[in-house]
Amino acid sequence: MKRFILLALATVFFAFQMAVGSVSAVELDTDIRTIKATESGDTTVLTLEQVQKGKRLFNDTCAQCHGGGRTKTDPNIGLSTDVLAGATPPRDSVDALVDYMNNPTTYDGEIEISELHPSTKSADIYPEMRNLTDDELKAIAGHILLQPKILGRMWGGGKVYN
Repeated sequence: MKRFILLALATVFFAFQMAVGSVSAVELDTDIRTIKATESGDTTVLTLEQVQKGKRLFNDTCAQCHGGGRTKTDPNIGLSTDVLAGATPPRDSVDALVDYMNNPTTYDGEIEISELHPSTKSADIYPEMRNLTDDELKAIAGHILLQPKILGRMWGGGKVYN
């Protein structure tokens, strides 16, 4: 009898964890999916397809260096909205991130770094960037900008929050 009760409790616990443990794209309302599209402040609402595609592409292409929104090579420069907004030029919009993925520069905007950071410009060195379309780059940018709304300061916050 005791074993049956423990099994029932474990089943209820795991069922609850599965039900509330992750946020699916279906649960994301339009307010959450509304992100900054341009530096002038125009916004866009990501479709559920873009949300899913952006997550998949980010995980396949970017997560090996930017897992959880952190940057392995420089923990001081993550992918949080505040950090992206502080770059020169600011990178806290879809257009700015797409531009960065095409032509990356240092955080201060002074030096072009396409030989050091994956980009479409350096697709011969970084094959994961070879076949990405503009729409796919926009989906990745959307994922990056959406995560702070979902994960809060855990996104890009480093080890302290993970």
